Amino acid sequence: MEGADAITSRLLDPVLEDLGIKAGEEVLLFVNGMGGTPLSELYIVYRRAAQILAERGAKVERSLVGNYVTSLEMQGCSISVLRLDDELTALWDAPVHTPALRWGM
Repeated sequence: MEGADAITSRLLDPVLEDLGIKAGEEVLLFVNGMGGTPLSELYIVYRRAAQILAERGAKVERSLVGNYVTSLEMQGCSISVLRLDDELTALWDAPVHTPALRWGM
């Protein structure tokens, strides 16, 4: 069985190739648990994903790690990367007050 670092690389590398993330770009990194994966493991995935982005010269400007879009006790996670610009960063930073997310209040 592969470890979390190898699995993270296998998941993230094709996504970054497809997006064409370049050195100096700012990104949002979102590691979403499916419901049955411990938060500690999600942070292991986040650590490796952030390392991969740093190796490419990208800067993780915003991040989110946790169980947000889930399926009843399903194992695993998803990794999402969004290239940020000033407008998207401002929209992300806008106050949020919902049952699931709260910040900027």
